[in-house]
Amino acid sequence: MARRMTTLEVRRTERLTPHMIRVIVGGPGIAEFPDTEHTDRYVKLVFPQPGVSYPEPFDVDAIRAGMPRETWPSTRTYTVRAFDVAAGELTIDFVHHGDEGIAGPWAAAARPGDVLRLFGPGGAYAPDAAADGHVFIGDEAALPAIGAACERVAPGVPVLALLEVADADEQQKLAGPGAIDVHWYHRDAATPDQLLEAVRAATFPAGRVDVFLHGEAGFVRDIRRHLLAEREIPREQVSVSGYWRRGRDEDGWQADKAAERAAERAAGG
Repeated sequence: MARRMTTLEVRRTERLTPHMIRVIVGGPGIAEFPDTEHTDRYVKLVFPQPGVSYPEPFDVDAIRAGMPRETWPSTRTYTVRAFDVAAGELTIDFVHHGDEGIAGPWAAAARPGDVLRLFGPGGAYAPDAAADGHVFIGDEAALPAIGAACERVAPGVPVLALLEVADADEQQKLAGPGAIDVHWYHRDAATPDQLLEAVRAATFPAGRVDVFLHGEAGFVRDIRRHLLAEREIPREQVSVSGYWRRGRDEDGWQADKAAERAAERAAGG
């Protein structure tokens, strides 16, 4: 069965921080985008290769079946920051570092009326309504999902957020009905394990804790080990995902993950 692609149009953009750009998209195609309960819902954005002409209607599966590999559109995974069904608007936040990458430069140049194609949404997490408290741990890549999760927590429920960003200018306001306690850490090559050490030193909310840990694969791996082995938090109470790996673009990171999964399957049998 062919995957269903949603075609949307840029309505407006906003520079949230020096390196974070918010893009709001909508248009007639938004009626095809399903609403889900997940706060980590993600989409696969489709970016045509510059200078390549594609047959209409634009169909990624047909393109891959009938055109040379070097002409295939690139895809990048992004978390939906918000979906306003009533307004017919989808919000996606992009980290932008100059000309580096594909999606960031697109967001920086985006203007009303520009087309954005995407697949999805996926997702698996929403704050557990039965939890006594929540802990959110991540970096810039996880901020959209963490921001969405903060807005979904029940009134008065404790939320501890431990977040690493480049510097003070990259901090964002997190708001929601819960009792939110945010701690920001600024990335420093001299202290690469600062987020892990911050998590180790933190006092988590009392009772049954729901943990969301997403971001760069290296710190995610180490913090996951601490949560499960040292704090002995049950695995089902921890949502974990490495969104990216330092030194690798998404294509390389996805290839790494596929190789790791294949190795695990081979080792297991």
